[in-house]
Amino acid sequence: MTGDTDDIIALRAALAAAEARAEVAEARAASAEVQVAHLKHLIARMRQDRFGTSSERGRRLLAQLELELEELETTLAEDAPENAADPAVRTTAPRSNRGRQPLRADLPRERVVIPAPTQCPCCGSDRLSKLGESVTETLEC
Repeated sequence: MTGDTDDIIALRAALAAAEARAEVAEARAASAEVQVAHLKHLIARMRQDRFGTSSERGRRLLAQLELELEELETTLAEDAPENAADPAVRTTAPRSNRGRQPLRADLPRERVVIPAPTQCPCCGSDRLSKLGESVTETLEC
């Protein structure tokens, strides 16, 4: 008989722990959703202001807010599979449409490398350093 009461006590403790985890997950999801809505509102306002008198600071702030929004949406999307098992704690991440999709991997590719100069065109020095590179993909018909 004591084995049954011990099992009941253990099951109640496990149920209480699961409910506590669910409440924490709901609070975290609600907080993230509120932050996403706030950031979307700020971004929309800043986009409206951009066409008026805009400053470099405003554009940097807008880019930073968009990055923060993207990180929050990613976090929400990562949390969604954890909550998918429990229908009471289900969140859906908003879909983001970020321009064109990358080209399919099975398409043939041709690599074109433009050789860099070996000497400085201004002074003729042999000391050159790599500043960067650009990689583009274009689809030809």
